[in-house]
Amino acid sequence: MKPIPEDTKITLAQLDENPFPIYQRLRSEAPIVRVKNVGRTFVTKAVDTKYVKDNPRIFSSNDPNTPMKRAFWAHTLMRKDGREHLRERMAMAPAFAPKVIRDEWVPHYEQIAKDYVARLPRGELVDLFPALSGPYAARGLAILLGIDAASDIEMQRWSQALIDGAGNFGWQDEPFERADRANEEMHALFDSLRGQHQAEPNNSALSVMLNADEPISRTQIYANLKIAIGGGINEPRDALNTILFGLLTNPDQLEEVKRNADWDKAFEEGIRWVSPISASSRIVTEDTEIRDFSISKGDTVMTIQASANRDEDLFENGEDFYIYRSKNQHQSFGSGPHFCQGTHVARRAVAQVMLPILFDRFPNLSLPDPSTVVWRGFGFRGPLNLPVLLN
Repeated sequence: MKPIPEDTKITLAQLDENPFPIYQRLRSEAPIVRVKNVGRTFVTKAVDTKYVKDNPRIFSSNDPNTPMKRAFWAHTLMRKDGREHLRERMAMAPAFAPKVIRDEWVPHYEQIAKDYVARLPRGELVDLFPALSGPYAARGLAILLGIDAASDIEMQRWSQALIDGAGNFGWQDEPFERADRANEEMHALFDSLRGQHQAEPNNSALSVMLNADEPISRTQIYANLKIAIGGGINEPRDALNTILFGLLTNPDQLEEVKRNADWDKAFEEGIRWVSPISASSRIVTEDTEIRDFSISKGDTVMTIQASANRDEDLFENGEDFYIYRSKNQHQSFGSGPHFCQGTHVARRAVAQVMLPILFDRFPNLSLPDPSTVVWRGFGFRGPLNLPVLLN
């Protein structure tokens, strides 16, 4: 077996600004590489990222070296394996059951989408990130979680604070300070809602966890809610913004999507092209190997699904946004035991609800200057703005 090569030049700032040229080079030259400035071994090829995710016995989620525990005030289910992970995941499962999604959450999302799209001004240049994408994701999630007393602004602020804290691999003070303030506010809200949900049970995540026959601990109930807030806003929000950017900069594809109502295909391509959750950490439990490289027990590997989703072995012209590719085996929702629990809600909320409603009201929606759109993010990635003309 060979030792893992080390890269000392890649910086967190480069990964935040535009990681894709770096990933493309690594897939070709060093698919397994220790990135010194991140303190992780990057795994960049699709077959390898899936192998890591599908083998939790060797590549454990129980990584004590990530900033997530510090940011979330808890050892969350995202950093657990086996029965412990499954028990906490299943505690929320009734809220994500297919029938509940179809009969309860989709009608809510439809009404929110209609209301929020209707308030957009015709004929004006509007940044859809603060005007639509963020608030829409926040409101739907607040209802699903049973914390609809939280405002859209609060939900988005909490989510960003948790994301920034969990991704604070430089262990800087300021992101953790913001996460602390968010935790205090969220815990106060959760405390205030417990009695109501216990008196009037419903299918929201908070209610089903509180009213379970054998409920998990209050600390973990709160941690589950915070995991959902952290990932359940940015993923549909960034997916929606990314898909809109892809469609509006590829008008031929947009017209075909409209003709065929191929919103689901647009969704899958958008989250492949720019994965909202781009990287995940796993700790190695025993000496092992990948691609004949020696990986030692105790090392922390980082699966880069943003890279896997553009892997030349699976995707022809993977750097391009192209909805009608023959196969789309992306890993944006993960793989193995930690496959994203909110997958089906996100697909429906964005592809089947928001996109058709938005283009029905604004059939000539356009992006006058794509160069003004700013993209950022290493662990979590998406556009920071989307200034569109609402026609």
